[in-house]
Amino acid sequence: MILNLEEDKIRSHVGRDDLSVVKWRGQLSRRESGFRARSEAKKLASGAKLTMKKIAIVHDWLTGMRGGERCLEILCELYPEATLYTLLHNRGSVSETISRMHIRTSFVQKLPFVSSQYQKYLPLFPAAIEQFDLREYDLVISSSHCVAKGVITTPETCHICYCHTPMRYAWEMYYIYFSKNTVSPLFRWSIPFFMNYLRTWDERSSDRVDHFVANSENVKRRIGKHYRRQAQVIYPPVDTDYFELTGQQGEYYLVASALVPYKRVDLAVAAFNELGRPLLVIGEGSEKKKLVRMARENVRFMDWQPRHRLKEYYQGCKALIFPGEEDFGIVPVEAQACGKPVIAFGRGGATESVRGTYPNQNMISLPTGVFFYPQTGEALIEAVKFSDSAHLEPEVIRQHALRFDQKVFRQRIKDFTEKKLEEHRKNPE
Repeated sequence: MILNLEEDKIRSHVGRDDLSVVKWRGQLSRRESGFRARSEAKKLASGAKLTMKKIAIVHDWLTGMRGGERCLEILCELYPEATLYTLLHNRGSVSETISRMHIRTSFVQKLPFVSSQYQKYLPLFPAAIEQFDLREYDLVISSSHCVAKGVITTPETCHICYCHTPMRYAWEMYYIYFSKNTVSPLFRWSIPFFMNYLRTWDERSSDRVDHFVANSENVKRRIGKHYRRQAQVIYPPVDTDYFELTGQQGEYYLVASALVPYKRVDLAVAAFNELGRPLLVIGEGSEKKKLVRMARENVRFMDWQPRHRLKEYYQGCKALIFPGEEDFGIVPVEAQACGKPVIAFGRGGATESVRGTYPNQNMISLPTGVFFYPQTGEALIEAVKFSDSAHLEPEVIRQHALRFDQKVFRQRIKDFTEKKLEEHRKNPE
């Protein structure tokens, strides 16, 4: 009778197939057997709880495949059983790996003209992200550069945030996004009041995250500054097997970027207007018309290109021009994976992804690019001219890019996530 009761208890925890682990052996008394069975059942139940987890992934929005979505794609590969929450989803805009996830959107999805004008609904985003009910999940992974980290979870849930950056238009780049040249007078008076609220919400909602992961040392410093939180750095993934070295000798310089103010593509256009060298600009954005008007005949523009075409332009260029200050910058790594040097502004994420040397300074060993500073057209012109004589070897450049391969990201983010989840379950507080 005691035997049957113990077996019933064990079955309720671990199932019929695991009973062999806790069965008594030899001459053990019934009392000893019952004690052993209860002890082993607790251990097995605890182990089952660690492996049988329910996972949610939260991403700000799904409107295209940029650096953040490449990180999200790996998370979806690691946890295909997870539910993916996002403010809105433009169908066909992201990869098949992401699209086949079970995707849940917020009320923002139903707002007028949201597919192309979603940025105008920014005031609603904090409320929208807080509407997701995540009480049933053991693990929540937010992929955040805006509001995704602000989801509400229970104390039993482990919330890990992969932070691409604290909300840049609320902090470092507020004066770039909302300058007199970018905002109409009709709305300019109200923006400071709203952004004050948004900064307060952004800072306070950071307390909802159990563990931060930053995509660079640059972003780690921002997290420390704005949120007063520590972060582990795990660099974002690049498919270096896809962006391979061909040995082509390019004649043109390349910019591949969103054409928005903080990217500072205007510096590149102005510099190459004066240099007269061929420059190809690939991208779209609010600055495009202005840039086209200021460009001379040696500067060409193209819309966003499919991935295979972008790879061909990387392989065919002489160097990549990267004039803005980025959180990290996956584009420079993709270009380096093709063996192409990068001429970059010497601040922000580029200083981590590029082993750069400066004009008129001692040459560093095994450089993969050239930095310019300050962020002016004159400094960029000097760097471009200096790159002609710098020893920038394609094989060396590619080897440097391999340290950011997606296999490295996949393993590091998986190990970090599993470790923190186990720690959280052992000690939820």
